[in-house]
Amino acid sequence: MRRTSARFKLASAIAVTAAAATLGGITAAGAAEPAAEPGVLAVGTPTGFGAATTGGAGGDIVTVSDADAFIEAAESDGPLQIEVDGMIELDDMADVSSDKTIIGVGADSGFDGSGLNISEADNVIVQNLTFANSNDDGINVQYATNVWIDHNGFTNPNDGALDIKRASTDITVSWNHTYDSDKNMLLGHDDDNASEDVGKLNVTYHHNWFDGVNQRNPRVRFGDPVHVYNNYYNDIGSYGVASTEDAGVLVEANYFENTDDPFHLGEGDSGPGSLVAVDNHFENSGEGETGGSVADIPYSYTPDAAADVKSIVTGGAGVGNI
Repeated sequence: MRRTSARFKLASAIAVTAAAATLGGITAAGAAEPAAEPGVLAVGTPTGFGAATTGGAGGDIVTVSDADAFIEAAESDGPLQIEVDGMIELDDMADVSSDKTIIGVGADSGFDGSGLNISEADNVIVQNLTFANSNDDGINVQYATNVWIDHNGFTNPNDGALDIKRASTDITVSWNHTYDSDKNMLLGHDDDNASEDVGKLNVTYHHNWFDGVNQRNPRVRFGDPVHVYNNYYNDIGSYGVASTEDAGVLVEANYFENTDDPFHLGEGDSGPGSLVAVDNHFENSGEGETGGSVADIPYSYTPDAAADVKSIVTGGAGVGNI
């Protein structure tokens, strides 16, 4: 991979000649503007377990277009709002530190060849980016809290599109479009990791489009509750949701189409968890397997009617739809 030596430049209050940048309806304050308020770059606010996430709000704004500049920005200390302009080729998983917002410019920005590693980090937003052809995961989240992964596209990862594991918690995964993926979204990596994961792995998955992917949408260990609502599943190869190893998963108001096995208990060598299914819509799909009880969802939300989810999600999920 060709990597340039260009370095990024941080927006600064003294750089008064910097102009305001506008991307896809988002206006990023130029250097002459006052300090950024929460949500300057990130569009909207998260619903669910990741609701407290603010990312790099209040930090400087930087635009990057090559791997060297992105890696330096993503690994830097302190809050930072990072605009990714165009597709960046990565050789290896790029580390992301705490208090970062990473957002794509327009509909044609993201990462090809490898993905992001959000590890031992708190307060990270990833939005409006394509993750293509990763030699590992599209995004790996571990030992991380307060993460919002929103309006991204994931395709053709070597491993998982989005894996969340190792005591990570308070995460929202929303409005993403995943396709050409086998092992799509794993939550909890190993049956023997209860000592770290019990009481953690609380994740909300809502308004995602699982488009012809094969399995793990998500596959859950230990987390209770995990909330899977208002997602659209079409042409799922193996199964939709699996609750295993004492997890508790609420599967609510989703739209399943051409999905023989929408949800079940246990998977492979993993023992069963609990799964409660409420108000889902099925088109040419199986009924699924339920059992046990799930802890109460601790936040307020208003689900869309399941019958409307297909049109809502296909019209709004993925890159370029924020």
